[in-house]
Amino acid sequence: MAASEAGPYARTGGLGDVMGALPAALGALGHEVKVVMPRYSSISNLTYRLTPVLDAVEVADTDGPANVTVERAGKSPRGVEFLFVGYNDYFGRTGMYVDPKTGKDYEDNDLRFAFFARAVIEVARGLEWRPDIIHVHDWQAALVPAYLKTKFGRDSVIGGCATILTIHNLGYQGLFDGDRFAALDLPAEMFYAVTGALEFYGKVNFLKCGIRMADKITTVSPRYAREIQSSDEFGCGLEGVLADRAADLFGIINGVDYSIWSPKTDSLVPHRYGLSNLTGKRMNKVELLNQAGLPVRERTPLIGMVTRLTAQKGIDLLISAAGDIFSSDYQMIILGAGDAEYQSALKRLESRYPDKLKVFLEFNDTLAHLIQAAADMFLMPSRYEPCGLNQMYALRYGTVPVVRAVGGLVDTVVDYDPVSGNGTGFQFDDFTVPALMEALGRARALFQRRQAWSKLIKTGMRVDYSWSASAHRYEALYRSLAPGPQ
Repeated sequence: MAASEAGPYARTGGLGDVMGALPAALGALGHEVKVVMPRYSSISNLTYRLTPVLDAVEVADTDGPANVTVERAGKSPRGVEFLFVGYNDYFGRTGMYVDPKTGKDYEDNDLRFAFFARAVIEVARGLEWRPDIIHVHDWQAALVPAYLKTKFGRDSVIGGCATILTIHNLGYQGLFDGDRFAALDLPAEMFYAVTGALEFYGKVNFLKCGIRMADKITTVSPRYAREIQSSDEFGCGLEGVLADRAADLFGIINGVDYSIWSPKTDSLVPHRYGLSNLTGKRMNKVELLNQAGLPVRERTPLIGMVTRLTAQKGIDLLISAAGDIFSSDYQMIILGAGDAEYQSALKRLESRYPDKLKVFLEFNDTLAHLIQAAADMFLMPSRYEPCGLNQMYALRYGTVPVVRAVGGLVDTVVDYDPVSGNGTGFQFDDFTVPALMEALGRARALFQRRQAWSKLIKTGMRVDYSWSASAHRYEALYRSLAPGPQ
């Protein structure tokens, strides 16, 4: 597997969570998995007990061959090795993708991750280890299939290996100016207008190249796999390319690592609890409200959000709905960081509703766990959502999800039916304030019925979204490409 991040070593979001969990789930099924990622400066030798694997591996760069280091993490799950490609010119910087001096993406991210793609292949060659499958993730690793099928097509070690690309979020494609193509050292025809795998309206598009060149493509929920082929709203300009590969495109829902996300064992929350006794959840609510400086109102629903503050996550819709939300009987705690305009707007709302809203503009893992364990409802008003993990965490913590009916949110949250009493949360379809408020209103009405609310909580807590089922689906896909011993 090749990815730009993996937990716990370096992660910025869902990709890192998946890359920390999926390899372990495959290892538990008896597979041998090597995960290759960049050796960022933030990855500590001492913390992860890194040891050299290869003395030097030569990788082609724009100015000629460059020597990279390859190190192995000292402790990994059974069957899994995490390997780190070190090259200070590209990966020894403070930020993974963004230059902290400018707040913008590094201008040479195309060169950095094209280099990483070539390094992934050279690591396998250096180890003289031929994988059955090379599974790459998102745009940062999406050129691996292109290099494999062109520069390394006849290689005795790695040539001809089957490839899979997983798209974690189509909104991030690796788009660069067209005059940068020559530096990638790929055949000229790959940048021909319309027909070229890398060409996208005169620009270079790494993710498009991966979609065109990989043997199979997956994304992180069945609903999202359908959505991204259907319209520009979800396809982000690549809907036609994806529709052309429809027979090779699969949606596999992400899983949850319940060794980390479980209220019965979570060391990051002050009061643990389980299905048989929810007292700890009520105590956590008091703890969180106290930390946030909000008054404790036992019968007022507390809405939690842990999110990036971006348009994708529906923060603009939330801001538009704030007057309606806070004129009703709700309190809300938001944890996250992102676009400056949203951060400022939320802080203004916090000042306007000091007894109802608290905003923490940061990424704080401990607080994220406490919000899941303390809130009554978890809100995700996303414009689009490839999979989403927070709604699955919320279910296990007895925090009822209120979600827009898109992507993986549809696949993992069952809309509550008041007639049958079945369901695990509340959905709304339209990206509008009335639709959002209608779903919140249904949730609040049930919240006032203690017995019915308790049943809904416990139904959600019993849902199993562990990685085992997802890993079996990946395994079946792998075997369809490289059948091995059964």
